[in-house]
Amino acid sequence: MLQELFTLSNLGTLMMLIVLQAVLGFDNLLYISLESKRVAKEKQSYVRKLGIGLAIFLRIALLFTLYFSLKYFQSIFLTLDNDYIEVKVNIHSLIVSFGGLFIIYTAIKEIWHMITFSQHEGEEMKKSSTKKALFWIVLMNVIFSFDSILSAMALSDNLIVMSIAIIISGILMIVLADKVANFLQKNKMYEVLGLFILFIVGIMLLLEGAHKAELHILGEEIQEMSKTTFYFIIFILVVIDVVQSKYQQKLSAKKKMNNSSQ
Repeated sequence: MLQELFTLSNLGTLMMLIVLQAVLGFDNLLYISLESKRVAKEKQSYVRKLGIGLAIFLRIALLFTLYFSLKYFQSIFLTLDNDYIEVKVNIHSLIVSFGGLFIIYTAIKEIWHMITFSQHEGEEMKKSSTKKALFWIVLMNVIFSFDSILSAMALSDNLIVMSIAIIISGILMIVLADKVANFLQKNKMYEVLGLFILFIVGIMLLLEGAHKAELHILGEEIQEMSKTTFYFIIFILVVIDVVQSKYQQKLSAKKKMNNSSQ
């Protein structure tokens, strides 16, 4: 059994799965950093690590569930067809769509909070329940993992290899969670960028859910956003943020020079 597991082919697949899980888990880390801010500061690291730890076990449970009963998740249970809308709903499309809607709502709410921020509101926000934060971190972690698990199943049919990849990627997330959160805390301007990235992730999930439900509006099919388009948009957002930051620094330096000369 061990000899079969550690063949060159399985080791290569394992490395590919770990990289896949890590790449697809980046937006998950952004959400975890955002959600953990709602609890008291001394509990934030604990919430992030415990949330990811619990999610690892649920991801493995989801892997086995999808492996043996994927057809039930993709079975149509609701159909609507008229002159305006056509849709074939399954459990998979519902879960992905819910995740997309919730992330969009969360991103908009946090962006609005930043615009209308006051110290008192910030203190109130941090008194959120630890259990509530853990619940949302674990739930959204599982929703985020749907696509990565389905992608893993397309690369391999070995449950042990896929489970090891999930565990290793989960451990990497635990290690990186505090670093990402601390970076965003120290660099508030990148927190805004992170929120807009999450917003786009929500739109991508919503479109993906609509596509999986074969949604047509006025005869036009809703297409999912390709990963290439998604990463291109993220690249453009990062470039805009960097250019704007440099420009603001230049303006600030010029203003200081003018003030000193006066």
